[in-house]
Amino acid sequence: MVLPIIAYGDPVLRKKGENISQDYPNLKQLIADMFETMYNAHGVGLAAPQIGLAIRLFVIDTTPFGEDEDLSAEERQQLSTFKKALINPVILKEDGEEWGFNEGCLSIPEVREDVYRHERITIEYYDEDFNKHTDVYDGLIARVIQHEYDHIEGILFTDRLSALKKRLINKKLQNIMEGKTRPDYKMKFIAKKGR
Repeated sequence: MVLPIIAYGDPVLRKKGENISQDYPNLKQLIADMFETMYNAHGVGLAAPQIGLAIRLFVIDTTPFGEDEDLSAEERQQLSTFKKALINPVILKEDGEEWGFNEGCLSIPEVREDVYRHERITIEYYDEDFNKHTDVYDGLIARVIQHEYDHIEGILFTDRLSALKKRLINKKLQNIMEGKTRPDYKMKFIAKKGR
């Protein structure tokens, strides 16, 4: 089922997510709904706070990046097969050089900015069958994980921008909060002024 994506300005996007147990109600269905919602919005990641749940869960499918001709064959192969749900994740280590990439967010439509993140991460998490993993990721997979991980920490990519960049996008953010932005997917806005 396609769920509405929570828009910028909603307090749930600022809450630190709670860990969940394997008997969390309808967990498998929730994960399936999150993937369906993400695909419907043409995203590569979606965190539970973006559908209104302050829990430590996100889904990722980097398949679209696997078609990028600028990447090596090995990178394209990795990206085109990476699909996961990560439950109760903890980033144990971030290392490597920080590098910039133009990021967007389904909760912040029509806003894209360069964000600098670490090249490599070590992360501990549970999969949807509640098997524990500790994995190392780099490149675009690490970046998508870091973006979604920020969501379950109550952090948005706009928080990582300079004061000047934040001022430049302020009007767009205000429009999102007021429900004036119209993406081609279902969203839930905190206010609907000017209608």
